[in-house]
Amino acid sequence: MSIWTRIGEALAALAKGEGLLAIFDRLRAQPDRSVAFTIAVIALGAKMAKADGLVTRQEVRAFREVFIIAPEDEDSAARVFDLARQDVAGFDIYARRIKAMFGDDTGPLTDLLEGLFHIALADGSYHSNEDAFLQEVADIFGLDERGFKNVRAQFVPDAERDPYAVLGVDADAPMDQVRASWSRLVRETHPDQMIARGVPPEAVKLAERRMVAINRAWEDIRAQHS
Repeated sequence: MSIWTRIGEALAALAKGEGLLAIFDRLRAQPDRSVAFTIAVIALGAKMAKADGLVTRQEVRAFREVFIIAPEDEDSAARVFDLARQDVAGFDIYARRIKAMFGDDTGPLTDLLEGLFHIALADGSYHSNEDAFLQEVADIFGLDERGFKNVRAQFVPDAERDPYAVLGVDADAPMDQVRASWSRLVRETHPDQMIARGVPPEAVKLAERRMVAINRAWEDIRAQHS
């Protein structure tokens, strides 16, 4: 059963007129976090898409690039998108709810932030309001400045890139430590690991950019030491 079918069934079972935040609160209490993760990306993404003052077709299309939506699931997905557009709850409320759900586990929170960056850059530009929005979301998630900059560097072409920061090691770290960190990050970015921490299978393509950044950082450091 796809994530969209499960969300559609949950929507059908709930009272009419209930807002997306109430639906999210009910679903995030379930052991399977992928449904709540999906709703959080859509809700935050819909609000962030307005941060630059304009919701473009490219930003709407970006949802389909983050999440694979089969033809039979389009009606269920459309209902979630419509609820997100109509929802009056502030983005910070969703961010704090998702933070409370995952606690100190920054893995799925980073996954979610990457999905938001993908949506922000879908129109080919990165507005200062979008940057401020994403910075505040990252702060609520408890991600440090280094982690935020690493994610931003994966998506924003002119952002500063520090290969050592990407791999989470100091610039003077020995190569065996750098290699070990690179290997660990590659394992953590594998789709199976992402699914295990709550990312639905429909969204594992979020790992593509991160894997590219990890491997590029490793190659850059190897080139420096060769």
